Amino acid sequence: MKTLEPLIFELSASGRSAVSLPACDVPEVPVEMMIPKHMLSQQELESQLPELEEVDVVRHFTRLSTFNYGLDTGFYPLGSCTMKYNPKVNERLARLPGFTALHPYQPESMTQGALQLMAELQDDFCELTGMDGFTLQPAAGAHGEMTGMLIIKAYHEHRQDNKRTKVIVPDSAHGTNPATAAMVGYDIIQVPSNERGGVDLEALKKVVSVEVAALMLTNPNTVGLFDENILEITKVVHDVGGLLYYDGANTNAIMGIARPGDMGFDIVHLNLHKTFSTPHGGGGPGAGPVGVKEFLVPFLPKPMVIRQDDGTFTLEENLPLSIGRVRSFYANFSVLVKAYAYIRSLGGQGLKAASENAVLNANYLMSILKEHYFLPFERICKHEFIITPKNLKSTGVHTLDIAKRILDYGYHPPTIYFPMIVEEAMMIEPTETESVETLDEFAKVLIQIAKEARSETDLVKNAPHTTLVTRLDEVSASRKPNLRWRNS
Repeated sequence: MKTLEPLIFELSASGRSAVSLPACDVPEVPVEMMIPKHMLSQQELESQLPELEEVDVVRHFTRLSTFNYGLDTGFYPLGSCTMKYNPKVNERLARLPGFTALHPYQPESMTQGALQLMAELQDDFCELTGMDGFTLQPAAGAHGEMTGMLIIKAYHEHRQDNKRTKVIVPDSAHGTNPATAAMVGYDIIQVPSNERGGVDLEALKKVVSVEVAALMLTNPNTVGLFDENILEITKVVHDVGGLLYYDGANTNAIMGIARPGDMGFDIVHLNLHKTFSTPHGGGGPGAGPVGVKEFLVPFLPKPMVIRQDDGTFTLEENLPLSIGRVRSFYANFSVLVKAYAYIRSLGGQGLKAASENAVLNANYLMSILKEHYFLPFERICKHEFIITPKNLKSTGVHTLDIAKRILDYGYHPPTIYFPMIVEEAMMIEPTETESVETLDEFAKVLIQIAKEARSETDLVKNAPHTTLVTRLDEVSASRKPNLRWRNS
């Protein structure tokens, strides 16, 4: 196993300092007056912090940054996540002083530009999804799910239809779907997938009833397939008075091609950090705007951005059926700016082309790899696809081994063991932003690993070999995590 260079704490030497602070010009206040005694450490803070020169601090954190893998350094084929490259110009636009210097308590007369941007973005999302109204408040996809389910609950309660206590979720769904519905108070009914990778229509018909509040569905779904029976699925649920909720995690595959509203969905959320230009991951802000059909618009969170007859924009609070606020102030505004810039720069045809290229890239890569791995669903995919090492079973090599071996070739592995309806799944999403050369090189790596599995099995099963840290004991790491450095 390779060893890391000394930790920053280990470089510490008494008396060293990276900064000189001016003398304090205000009376010192005992720390006990600012922090309750029971929350104070038993040790003096100074004895716990390293003492370092500035050059050591800079070198330490710069060195750590080189260990990171990201879209600026390589291909990131995580399925179900749309880890695509996002234009840097949109980051710059989100940092324009007119946006960053705004304060949420400024009067509306001083924030007309921001309100106009939000109003136009709502209109864009309505056009893209086939919805009639949008809220931009939710701060992430799961937060959008929660908002959507609260709207569904409010709708049924307003109609005094209190018998609706169940939500149907396919077995291939993102885990947040059943979790969100349960948090809102619904009982979950799971429906299986059919041999084509879509919802088992006959199984769905057996569980629908007047007790069903909604069906939560992603289309294309988590195995990267567009459900061939989507119109019949939505009709089955609507016929018993239920609503259709669209998880927008995979919108990257359908922009300008198909709209959830036209498929029969009543409510939808979008992941701006998957589809609309905000970098995904790293713990940064996301956004999960929620759109609804006309009959659900009164239940949207307040305040809502409204365009007045004179062309000005206001935040409307007088919405008696609204579920109320779901976030402080109004959304992660910088994320909205990036989405607005992305849509404006690409335009309708550009958004459609992005989806077409995402689908093309996925099918291109799938067509190569299905000759070397097992393809559980032999049909055209959308933006992502699943392969497994089922054909390598006799070698004893598993998906985890392949993922670890991919690291040796300098690539980030795809999503593994998800969705769980496919044994030993590897979910790959190349996105529209990768070139054919990148896809060819990644395919060569996976083909080579398949050959190694047969001829050099131990090489694969003991991978990785070239990383700073080799294979960890993941069970112990999960059960006994070591999350902080302790001065021994």
